[in-house]
Amino acid sequence: MTQATLPIAKNVFGEPLVPCSFKPLTGYFRDGCCKTNEEDVGTHIICTVMTATFLEFSKGCGNDLSTPRPEWNFPGLKPGDQWCLCANRWVEAWRAGVAPKVVLESTNQTVLQIVSLADLRAYAYAMPEEE
Repeated sequence: MTQATLPIAKNVFGEPLVPCSFKPLTGYFRDGCCKTNEEDVGTHIICTVMTATFLEFSKGCGNDLSTPRPEWNFPGLKPGDQWCLCANRWVEAWRAGVAPKVVLESTNQTVLQIVSLADLRAYAYAMPEEE
């Protein structure tokens, strides 16, 4: 199944998925959204807000997300960047006490097969209010 034939992706509230990030451009399909299909073995479905602590944790687990990789058109992530994270990596970080905050409106409902909405809500990212 290609991206064009995917059903409308829903977030954890059962509503249409809100884009996670266009800068840096994220998502398995690099369309800004945490969509997935059977080819996405990493299940990049949790929209997270990067922290220095999480980036170090991920690097220690063998997945360096902070170093730019121009050959993959990957700018490298820094604290504050939003990114569609692999569900299993988030769970590992959660268990280690270093899970990044989650943008619930941009997190794919598929994650509810792995993590409860209550647990995700405990890590909900609140957008700063505009002044």
